[in-house]
Amino acid sequence: QLQLVESGGGLVQPGGSLTLSCTASGFTLNYYAISWFRQAPGKERERVVCLSNTSGDTEYGDSVKGRFTISADNGKRTVTLQMNDLKPEDTAVYYCAAGRGGDAMCRVPSTWYGVWGRGTQVTVSS
Repeated sequence: QLQLVESGGGLVQPGGSLTLSCTASGFTLNYYAISWFRQAPGKERERVVCLSNTSGDTEYGDSVKGRFTISADNGKRTVTLQMNDLKPEDTAVYYCAAGRGGDAMCRVPSTWYGVWGRGTQVTVSS
């Protein structure tokens, strides 16, 4: 069974940092694109960042450029999202998702992703 499990969410003050992890079980991420999505109450799901493991290319949403960094371990089972200079508007449930394919998977709708984690809550508040 293909599964993704997120960890690392929590409560942080504005300007603080958090590191989210997304670990795959039952498969490796070598031929997948991994996207982090987030959804805040009353808002649509938003893609935060995408990593194409076939090319190593990354695409960041405008709202997080320069603050968030995605990376993958050499074994291609864990993807990490380092979030710095967090703002209250970053508050949301963060989901990782895997879609088999290359760079194009970083531009398709979230419905194209076949494997999802259950999400982890990130709250930025003083």
